[in-house]
Amino acid sequence: MREFDLVIKNGIIVSEEKLSKADVGIKDGKIIEIGIHIKTNQANQIIDADGLYLFPGIIDSHVHFNEPGRSEWEGLETGSRSLAAGGATLFFDMPLNSHPPTTTEQAFHQKDAIATEKSIIDYRLWGGVVPGNIAELEKLAQCGVIGFKAFMSNSGIDDFQSADDRTLLKAMKKIADLHSILAVHAESDTITEFLSEEINSLSDNTALAFSNARPIFSEIEAVQRILAYAEATKCKVHIVHISSSQVLEPILTAKRKGLDISVETCPHYLSLTVDDLEELGAVAKCAPPLRSKQEVDNLWEAIRKEEIDVIGSDHSPSLPSMKNGNLLEAWGGISGCQTTLSVLIEEGYWQRGISLSSLAKITSANPAKRFGLYPNKGSVSIGSDADIAIVNLNEKFTLKKEDLYYKNKISPYIGKTFRGKVKTTISRGEIVYSAF
Repeated sequence: MREFDLVIKNGIIVSEEKLSKADVGIKDGKIIEIGIHIKTNQANQIIDADGLYLFPGIIDSHVHFNEPGRSEWEGLETGSRSLAAGGATLFFDMPLNSHPPTTTEQAFHQKDAIATEKSIIDYRLWGGVVPGNIAELEKLAQCGVIGFKAFMSNSGIDDFQSADDRTLLKAMKKIADLHSILAVHAESDTITEFLSEEINSLSDNTALAFSNARPIFSEIEAVQRILAYAEATKCKVHIVHISSSQVLEPILTAKRKGLDISVETCPHYLSLTVDDLEELGAVAKCAPPLRSKQEVDNLWEAIRKEEIDVIGSDHSPSLPSMKNGNLLEAWGGISGCQTTLSVLIEEGYWQRGISLSSLAKITSANPAKRFGLYPNKGSVSIGSDADIAIVNLNEKFTLKKEDLYYKNKISPYIGKTFRGKVKTTISRGEIVYSAF
C-alpha cells in the first residue's frame, strides 16, 4: 500500500501567520505529513511546486448558483468548476435566486441533492429568512444549513421577500436559540426606494445616478438597525458585501461592546469603481453599488488593519439579456467567483503590499473559524482536509471570455491583466483543476 496518495514537493505554504517552504503529504483526502524532503518513493502522484505558493483553498461564503429553478443563469456544476479554477475548494450557496428558494426543509433537500450530484468541490447551503417562515428555521438548522440569510431591502427576486423589522427580530431570537448566525444584506429599503423614484423621474441612467440612489448612508442606517437588533436578541450577525469603510465604523464600535459581529466585502469593491460602471455598463452593476477610487483604497486600508473579516465573491450571475438596456432596470449582480484570488493578489499583494498571509486569512482561515469549520477547513496543516490552491505569483495572464467556466461568460474582469495564476486546485486530496 502506498504511503501517500499525493505529495506536493518544494512549495511555499501560505498560512495566516507566515510563509514556510515544505513538502505536503496527502492520504485519503487529508494532510498527514508536512516537512522537508518527504520521501516520494511510496507516493501515487507527485506535484513539483518549486517556486509556487500553496494557499489554503479559498472558502467562498457568498455565491448564488441558482439551482434548482434558474439553472439557465448558472448551475452548481459550472459554478463549482469556476470556483475550482480560481483556487476555491468550498462554497456556501445563498438561498435566493434558486426556485424554490431555500426557505423550507423540502427546498433544502431539493437543492442539496442537486449539489451532491453536480458540485466538484465541497459546499454548504444557507437557509433563508423571509416573512412567514420562522417555523422553518429550526428544521433548516437540523438539515445543516451554515446559517441564515435575510434582506433588509428588495432582493430583486419575487419569491424571496425582504424581512421587515418584526420578522428580523423574531428570526434573530430563534437563530440565537439555535446557536446559528444571520447574514444580512444591509441597505435601507426606505431610503433606496425613495431616492430611486427621484432618479427614475429624471430619467437619469448614469452610473453616478445609480450609485447615488443607493448611498453609503443607506448601508450605515441598515447596519445600525441590525446591530441594535443583535444586541436585543444576542444573535450572531454576519454583514455581507459592505461597499465602504464608512460602514465599518458602527460595526467596530459594536465589536468593542462585545457583540458577536463579522463583516464581509467583495473583490469588486476592492478593484472596481463607479467609473468602471459607467464604462462597462450593467456587467458591473451590483447592490450596494460600486463607489469611488478613494473608497476602494479605504477598504484596502481596513484590510491592512484587519478590520474586515471575510472576502466573499457575491457571485450573482444572470442571462446576458438581463444585462442589456437601461442601467437602472438591468439585473444587479456581478459574476466574479473565478477571479477572487487573482483580484486580491494583483490589487492587494502586488499593488498595495498586503501580505499573502493576510489574504489567506480573509479568504480561508477566517471564514472557516467564523462558521465552525476550522481547522478541518481553512488551513494547510496536519490533520486538515487536503484543500490547496497552488499559485504562481509571478505568472501574468489576461482574462479572456473563453477562460471562464461560468454558464454565461459575463465578467467585468474580461480583458484585465493579473499577476498571480492558479495552477492547480486540490479538494480533499483530489485535483479538481489544473492549468499545467
